[in-house]
Amino acid sequence: MTFFDLPLDELSHYLPPRREPADFDTFWQETLNAVRQFPLEARFEPIEYGLRTVESFDVTFHGYGGQPVKGWLLLPAQRSGPLPCVVEYIGYGGGRGFPFEWLTWSSAGFAHLIMDTRGQGSTWRKGDTPDSEPDGANPQVPGFMTRGILDPRTYYYRRVFSDAVRAVEAARAHAAIDPERIAVSGGSQGGGITLAVSGLDASVQAALPDVPFLCHYQRATQITDNFPYQEIVKYCQIHRDKNETVFDTLAYFDGVNFAARAQARALFSVALMDQTCPPSTVFAAYNHYAGPKEIKVWPYNHHEGGESYQTVEKMQFFRELWG
Repeated sequence: MTFFDLPLDELSHYLPPRREPADFDTFWQETLNAVRQFPLEARFEPIEYGLRTVESFDVTFHGYGGQPVKGWLLLPAQRSGPLPCVVEYIGYGGGRGFPFEWLTWSSAGFAHLIMDTRGQGSTWRKGDTPDSEPDGANPQVPGFMTRGILDPRTYYYRRVFSDAVRAVEAARAHAAIDPERIAVSGGSQGGGITLAVSGLDASVQAALPDVPFLCHYQRATQITDNFPYQEIVKYCQIHRDKNETVFDTLAYFDGVNFAARAQARALFSVALMDQTCPPSTVFAAYNHYAGPKEIKVWPYNHHEGGESYQTVEKMQFFRELWG
């Protein structure tokens, strides 16, 4: 695969106009107000998987519609005082798996809360949270990108982003976690969710979106043939009369619009050969990001991005942020 998007010098200044609904803030404030009518009731149940240096907890909290959302909380077994916490969101199709698959941040001395993604977890890692919402039953392309897409009130990611904000609230509810030192992180879909939370929760201290998905949707659908964006393309191919409605809905869920509201210190990453989340869609979010920011560019990588090399960058980021 060769370079297919804009050259890096153009990407660095790529600042497309934002397609933003007039009631964007009202929509999300009303959504979160409705979610918070349900008690959070975060539960952390110790679970044994044979780990000796890490304590594992099976997490359940109430997300969108008061529905139960699962996760893991991992804590260093040896600790003193409240810990900074990394709340992590998962890539498209994956679930929370097992605690021993998530040892990096607890091994580095942080609390680590991993949120399961509702309805997902049957593609590449198991999940345990159903999508119980009965709304949004329009015909859809297999997957999640077009579930409920004809109305922002029924769109699938309204539920996911609400769950993600509640995951941060669940982390703050645990006595071992310093509520003033919360970072949100994730790759691909998890990166898009990270941007949403950073725009919705002003108290989050840091945001680390890697090769983020769910950004600059219309351009993405026009320059890549890769899934999951192709789910939207296929829907629009069949439902030719619904194209404007589709992108009107997606404007409420665009990482570019959340980035414009975010104030947390951010470390992005992008891969210039990434045809799943094209570089221009990542830079659109990065260049609109309102808070202090930096971006690590991986020129010859695809959607895997920096992988372990990016983890090294994150470690350095957290050393500077939290010592």
